[in-house]
Amino acid sequence: MKKYSTEIKWGVIFAISTLVWMYFEKAMGWHDELIAQQLIYTNLFALVAIAIFVLALKEKRKKDFGGKMSWKQGFISGIIISIVVAILTPLTQYISNTWIAPNLFPNIINYMVETGKMTEEGAKNYFNLKSYMVQGTFGALTMGVVTSAIVAFFLKKQ
Repeated sequence: MKKYSTEIKWGVIFAISTLVWMYFEKAMGWHDELIAQQLIYTNLFALVAIAIFVLALKEKRKKDFGGKMSWKQGFISGIIISIVVAILTPLTQYISNTWIAPNLFPNIINYMVETGKMTEEGAKNYFNLKSYMVQGTFGALTMGVVTSAIVAFFLKKQ
């Protein structure tokens, strides 16, 4: 466990940052009157995610690898962070959609139906806690692996 303490720490930081981001979205009105913007602006979290991976792998290189890190070492560390994030995703989704933004799903379903972008049944099947838990878990793994590969490439130091 000690061997992976840096990855676990940054996985937890990532999870906390998702909760802070959800609160930020709600405060900006993207879950209510500006729901149309939520579908676009939520993607800005990718910048936060990348920054977290950069900081995490920089710390891993300095603290655990003595200032040197191969691409493979960085990539594996990034994958471990992604696994931690994926494990925590159902919990962060539950907290986000139960306590921080309980009206997000009803509001986004109404918006999608009213604008004709989805049927009510389709929107209800897509925008719900279980669906977001599954999407978020697999998204964390997929995007985490891709981000890890790219960030590790730029941070490798022999």
